[in-house]
Amino acid sequence: MKMITRILAGLLTIGMAACSQGQQKEEVQSMTITVNLRYTGTDGNARKFAEEMISSGTVDAIRVEEGNLRYEYYQSLDDPETILLIDSWANQEAIDKHHATPMMDTIVRLREKYDLHMSVERYKSVETPEAESQFIRK
Repeated sequence: MKMITRILAGLLTIGMAACSQGQQKEEVQSMTITVNLRYTGTDGNARKFAEEMISSGTVDAIRVEEGNLRYEYYQSLDDPETILLIDSWANQEAIDKHHATPMMDTIVRLREKYDLHMSVERYKSVETPEAESQFIRK
């Protein structure tokens, strides 16, 4: 009987570990990735870059890619030579697929055309803690 109890306890432990790993994997897959890219140039080139990305249809094409959740440009109030791109994706696989598209050639060409320098920050989404919800006006 002790042997059966040990076997069952071992199977239960293995099952719980597998379930936990499955939950962790599901959580990682469900976390979105947001990339903040700051484009900096001179003589308004960062803004010209963003405007050409929009007018060329490249932004619209990126927005309809599978896994793209957000692709928006913003201009800094502190530094008019900097444009911020907030780029959100469902997962890393979607980003990798995007990077393999011909649109990346267009983006690289335009970055070079406008002589832009970049800084990049990446974030994974998390739920807003209940304690902070009181500060969010919807």
